[in-house]
Parts: sequence; C-alpha cells; structure tokens
Amino acid sequence: MTQYTKDEKNLLRVRRCFGRGVKAYHLIEDGDKILIGLSGGKDSLALVELLGRRAKQFKPQFSVVAVHVVIENIPYQSDTDYLRDYCEQYDVPFIRYVTRFEMGADFRKSPCFLCSWNRRKALFTVAKEQGCNKVALAHHMDDILETLLMNMCLQGSFSSMPPKMVMDKFDMTLIRPFCLVHESDLELMATIRGFKKQDKNCPYETQSDRHKMKDILQQMLEINPHIRYNLWNSMTNIQKEYLPKIFLKR
Repeated sequence: MTQYTKDEKNLLRVRRCFGRGVKAYHLIEDGDKILIGLSGGKDSLALVELLGRRAKQFKPQFSVVAVHVVIENIPYQSDTDYLRDYCEQYDVPFIRYVTRFEMGADFRKSPCFLCSWNRRKALFTVAKEQGCNKVALAHHMDDILETLLMNMCLQGSFSSMPPKMVMDKFDMTLIRPFCLVHESDLELMATIRGFKKQDKNCPYETQSDRHKMKDILQQMLEINPHIRYNLWNSMTNIQKEYLPKIFLKR
C-alpha cells in the first residue's frame, strides 16, 4: 500500500476533486481550446497547474492558454514575469491584456460588479482572438456556495454560479473545474507550492458583501461540518411540492 505524506495527500485530494468535477459536469471535451482566467491568486495559479497537467494526458485532447487581465484604473499590482514563468512550467502560453472601465451614471451597479464584468468581457475578447471555445474560471465550491447564499439573502433568488454555463451572447462556454474543490485545500496547496502573493489594493473591496457571506458559511460549517454538501445538493434536490405556490386570479 502506497504511503503518502500529509502534503501529498492534500495535493491528491485537490486533483481528485478537480477530476470529479470535470467528469461529473462534462467540462472538457476532445478538441477544446480553453482560456484560463489567471488573476494571479492562489486559485487561478492552481488551475493553471491542474489544467496544464491534464492537457498532456491522452484523453480528452485539448489545449489551454492563460490570460492575465490588467485593469489600469484598479491598483492591483501583479508580477507579470512571475506569472509568465509559472505558466511556462506547465507549457501553458501566457498573455497579458490591458483594459479599463468607467463607473458611468448607473449607481445601482457597484464598482466590484463593473470591474468583474469588464474582466469577463476582456476574457471573452481574448478567447475569440485565440480561437478558444471555453473560458475556465477558478471559482471553488466555497465561492459557489457563498454566491448561493448572497443571491438568496440579498437578491431573493435561488441561483448561483453553475459549473458549466453556455454564454450564447458571446458564443462561449464558461467552466469552473474547481467546483468540487474546497478553498481550504487550495490554501494548503498554495502553501505547499509556495505561490507568490500578488499586491492587491482595491479601493472597492470593502464594499463587497462576499466577505460577509464567507464568514456566515464558516459559522454554518461550525454547526454542521457537512453543510457544504447539503447546500450543494439542495441546488439539484428542489422539492416544489413543499414550496409556496402563487395562484393567479382569472
């Protein structure tokens, strides 16, 4: 029986959860060309490694390219040379794309939303230029569950970020290969690999409610360690007969 060290067990757990997510939601198919959104954070660095290694396997046959989007009016100082060198370790081509966004007159849309949306549009633009048919984002299971809680509590909707989403407007498919990976495992992986932290100094970060939902999810985990799986399963185990029904008058 193979004996693994603690670090090896963690890396193996990340690879297994990554593989389960890819298989369960049919995220990768033969002939895919996948663009990786590389922010420089621990999650996207891990995604470069996992997809880079996976692309060298016999099946399915696919290729990857990593794109780092720089938004000029957000003080996010990234080490481009480090990101490029890291991608080269896994034979993943690296592209740096520079853009910016304006706040506009619609104050209903937060700076965080506008920044995120403009990064997403930049990814779609580069994906088209590179002939990619899919964009891979590094959202993990905790991100998806936090979004579920945010939408329920703040928007009054039962929705989240699906592992696979066809974007008809852009003729592109979004995939989230880390959908079954826990953030804590990615944090351990970052420590094991010695990922270099990027200098993030966003003036709008404190305006986001995501960090509050992150705290709430952690509190829920203290009550029930299996809460992640229960919340996840609830998204596909909707029992309509036990939910309110609206009867319209004729």
